[in-house]
Amino acid sequence: MPPGSRALLFALVTLLVVLLIVDDLTQVENAQTAVHTELTPDPSSGTRLTPDPSSGTHLNSHQSRDTGNWTFNHTLANLIRKDILRFLDPVRDLSILRGAVSPGDTVHYVLDRHSSTHISDTLYRLLPSAPPLRRLHHHSCAIVGNSGILLDSRCGPEIDRHDFVIRCNLAPVEEFSADVGSRTDLVTMNPSVVQRAFGDLQTEEWRRRFTHRLKALGDGVLWVPAFMAKGGEERVEWALQLIQEQGLEVRTAVPSLRLLHAVRGYWLTKHVPIKRPSTGLFMYTLATRFCSQLHLYGFWPFPRDPRGAPVKYHYYDRLTYQYTSSSSPHTMPLEYRTLRTLHGQGALRLHTGPCEEPPTH
Repeated sequence: MPPGSRALLFALVTLLVVLLIVDDLTQVENAQTAVHTELTPDPSSGTRLTPDPSSGTHLNSHQSRDTGNWTFNHTLANLIRKDILRFLDPVRDLSILRGAVSPGDTVHYVLDRHSSTHISDTLYRLLPSAPPLRRLHHHSCAIVGNSGILLDSRCGPEIDRHDFVIRCNLAPVEEFSADVGSRTDLVTMNPSVVQRAFGDLQTEEWRRRFTHRLKALGDGVLWVPAFMAKGGEERVEWALQLIQEQGLEVRTAVPSLRLLHAVRGYWLTKHVPIKRPSTGLFMYTLATRFCSQLHLYGFWPFPRDPRGAPVKYHYYDRLTYQYTSSSSPHTMPLEYRTLRTLHGQGALRLHTGPCEEPPTH
């Protein structure tokens, strides 16, 4: 190919790549404002969500503390549950099963299909032989996020009274139980948590702390997205080996390889153009399958509360986060506005204020 043609071809390819990047960033930025308006069910298409032009468009209209004036919309919750089942089976997709794979099988990462790893002997032995939540259904479930909005909320007792409690990223509960509760039936753990919160298990002290945290789960489910992205496979292996060595009761689950795209696909059809679902949105989507009423705590992706007081990103550490950064894999303010809308429609209960203790007699 003549040098001039090669240069022209290179310029065209470069321009195409730039245009794709700009288009993606524009979509995400527009998404952060597109759902400032209320969303209402469109009766002509099941649970399709469409903008309601009569609602407010300012972020502050959604940054309000829970007033307690809420009524459960059983019909809408059932419609959402049935609609989600068109995209995924949350019980089946909750985990890869032992009978579906063999030790040594090659697995391509969900977010990097060009990279792969293998099913280790340890992982294979700890995979469930049957869906962990098969034939289970609960009236009331709590999904506990990790926002600092939980501090001083006194929501712990209320959270623990739910029939099933889901937590995110193996967050500590013992020293915060008055605000976040102590019960855990299912908890997620990204591989990065092993490094960030437990020193990569490199010393006996870190191993002791990790073991102590997992023992507190009893026979609850530890949900580990082991094949989401390259880079965490060693940490997953270290954690699983420790579970096996200690003979812990905790049951492990590794999400199916199709789950992320199925969850994202569902929300895209609702005109919620998220880049990658956060753990909290993942858990809400899955829990619709086995919970009648869903109550969400600790979901607050803003640096300040409605009164202007600072709010920590996590209730348990000093980590900071740029909620609206275009480089973030999540679009948390957009997710929050969507959940706030569903709260207003009665499909779920979003708790963002202090919890009241039931009266004593």
